[in-house]
Amino acid sequence: MSNNILRIRDLSVNYLTNRGILKALRHVNLDIPKGSIVGVVGESGCGKSTLITSIIRQLDANADIPNGLIEFEKQDLLKLSKDKMRNISGTKISTVFQNPMSTLNPVISIGRQMIDIQYRDKASKKIKKQRSIDMLTKVGIPDPDIQLNQYPHELSGGMQQRVSIAMALQGGPSLLIADEPTTALDATLEVQILKLLKELQEEFGCSILFISHHLGVIAELCDHVVVMYAGQVVEQGSTHEIFNNPAHPYTVKLLECDPASISKKQRLLPTIPGEIPDLINLSGGCIFKNRCDQSIDRCDKDSPILNEFGKDHFVSCHLTES
Repeated sequence: MSNNILRIRDLSVNYLTNRGILKALRHVNLDIPKGSIVGVVGESGCGKSTLITSIIRQLDANADIPNGLIEFEKQDLLKLSKDKMRNISGTKISTVFQNPMSTLNPVISIGRQMIDIQYRDKASKKIKKQRSIDMLTKVGIPDPDIQLNQYPHELSGGMQQRVSIAMALQGGPSLLIADEPTTALDATLEVQILKLLKELQEEFGCSILFISHHLGVIAELCDHVVVMYAGQVVEQGSTHEIFNNPAHPYTVKLLECDPASISKKQRLLPTIPGEIPDLINLSGGCIFKNRCDQSIDRCDKDSPILNEFGKDHFVSCHLTES
């Protein structure tokens, strides 16, 4: 436990909708070791965004957490008051979102935004400005003293994301949450941002929770991988284990759908047949049974639990149970 910066246990999140209760997350367990990068991967609707908003306590008003623990530096974030959570957000826990133009204020200069987010610090404006210049230098922004006077729309998408990363790291967080930070960028910029994140993570010594649907990015950047499906963790382990020895049928199919794994030219990209189950009207048994070509009778009746498949490799599948 002492080696984990974040520890999640038995976390469930429901949303109250007009159709009924949507069970977005169900009994999620996840560890983020200190100084590591943990990637979370899965299809749209698997619960990645709900996981993030649960950690930073930014769930929608119709959300409810019936059970669970989110332990960060020996504190249960779910039990903190709003004021105490605000003191952690932006300092000890920071977030980089997918689209920098939705997080950077378009009518306020970059310099003012970077200085304003240091409002908790009693240092002079001159010191805060120099700190901002130093951070922009670290993320590879040329002429940072000049760029402070620029507005977000005057920078390219890649430069905007570099500014977002600089702002997120400015408070010296222990945990950086990166929510698909390269999705809006082209391939060349994506490589640059990934390299930058890795270098900064090593320099600052923080841990990163990296959310993505891009398997190639996960393989390139992360030390550990968590595979989610329909609100549950179905497999987790080291990046090497997950990519070289996948055990859950869903993980196997995800890897088969990765364009990088296609060796022969073909007209259609591979897909996983079927649809994600209705999280309001869940049936019993395995959550993946209706899309799995290896399901057995037990899959219809019993829901599998996460069991150890190998060293630091856990799988939720009846086929892997001894």
